[in-house]
Amino acid sequence: MRKQLAALLRGPEHRTAERTGVGAVVPQVARDAAPACALFAVCLVVNDPRAVLSAVGGPAVAWLWWAATAAVLAAVTFRRRLPVTMLAVCTAATVGHVVLAVPPMLVDTGVLVLLCTVAAHRGLAVSLAALAALGALVAGWSAYYANHGRLAPGLPMTAIQVFHRPRSEAGDAVGGPDDVSTRRRDPSANAWNTASVYGLALAAAWSTGYGARNRRAYLGQLHQRARDLERERDQQAALAVAAERARISREIHDVVAHGLSVIVIQAQGGVAALDDDPAETRAALEAVVTIGRDSLADMRRVLAATIGPGERAATGGEGDAWRPPPGLGRLPALLDRLGRAGTPVHLHIEGSPAELPAAVDLSAYRIVQEALTNTVKHAGAGAAADVLVAYGPTEVRVEIRDDGHGPRPAAGGGGGPGGANGPTGGGGTSGSGANGLRGMRERARLLGGSFTAGPGSHGGFSVRAVLPIHGPGPAAHTTDPAHAPGDGAGVPQPDLQDQDT
Repeated sequence: MRKQLAALLRGPEHRTAERTGVGAVVPQVARDAAPACALFAVCLVVNDPRAVLSAVGGPAVAWLWWAATAAVLAAVTFRRRLPVTMLAVCTAATVGHVVLAVPPMLVDTGVLVLLCTVAAHRGLAVSLAALAALGALVAGWSAYYANHGRLAPGLPMTAIQVFHRPRSEAGDAVGGPDDVSTRRRDPSANAWNTASVYGLALAAAWSTGYGARNRRAYLGQLHQRARDLERERDQQAALAVAAERARISREIHDVVAHGLSVIVIQAQGGVAALDDDPAETRAALEAVVTIGRDSLADMRRVLAATIGPGERAATGGEGDAWRPPPGLGRLPALLDRLGRAGTPVHLHIEGSPAELPAAVDLSAYRIVQEALTNTVKHAGAGAAADVLVAYGPTEVRVEIRDDGHGPRPAAGGGGGPGGANGPTGGGGTSGSGANGLRGMRERARLLGGSFTAGPGSHGGFSVRAVLPIHGPGPAAHTTDPAHAPGDGAGVPQPDLQDQDT
């Protein structure tokens, strides 16, 4: 819709200006010649120049008049190419008509057309100067006629009525040369009446052109605004796509990383107990199936938000699309699943559990899930964890602490035993490079909360996030040294344990 509006606002002048070379000049001249031809045709029909010229003078006057008329028509034709120059040419030709003592005809209105063009296509100062020059010229003619009684333009209709007839009839039309009304007519009054009429005509022509110039400038502003809106819309769409991709990436990372980590632990336990304890193996495999189904359902729910209902029905994800997103209410099931996988987790609740906004509830759950996934992967065998959920009037706080040793920083970023891709050293990253911590920090930042992560005071690793309940704060802040300036956009420093997934 905005593209159509922009195309409409361009107008024919803009489309013509976009073309260059001969292909742009020829059609424009052809269009500009049409008004000149129409003006000349109407003049021939209404004024009958041959009769007027035969009544005024001989062949010499006629030839000079036709030459001046040709100059007027040429000026009207090329008025868009050189408006000021063509106005001067047209004015000189019109003065030639007056000097020849030929009464004004419709072809002389070319001056008004040229003045309108100058006002429409040139600056205000230039157009006002042209208007003042023409006004001074008309005033000079009128003053000269008032004093000398000749070189007067005369009122147009009176002149047309007189000079449409032969010379003998023209004299009779006004009572002849000896008519009393003619002798008593005041030349100065006639002159200044004519000056006022021509002055009003010049002012009207200038106002029309200046109004067209303002309209074109206004349409240009609308066109620029439409282009700005279109560009802003594209930028907003690109930002929305990037944000949606980041959101989906975080969700899939949390779902897949947690599910696969627990599945791997359960599968390893099942393999170890395959010969000695078939019952434990069966329980491990059942846990693998359950976790796999839950993870697959969560992934379908995430992806279902990005496709239409028809596609969800075709892919069989319609039911998962209506499955509510996980929240803190599902923590007991999550902790029970981890306990069966060999990592006991104790849940502590402070305050009265309250209904949280969906975004806050989901982010708090994902932060706990990701932190516990890191505990399963990095805290070591037999490690335990504690989860604290504290409900406040304006915020909810989650803390996750484990008693394992976790990965230890090494001198280099090699693939040592400290993590999925080894520890981080010297502020650099290896492999996935703090994706888990970065994702948790981003979740807290988007909600206007705070996030800290680092070694616990009594060993192990500690994660703490505070999320506002009633909308995001003014700006996200973090006290995590891993997010200090100059550390590679959130890459932990060597004194912190990078429990990335």
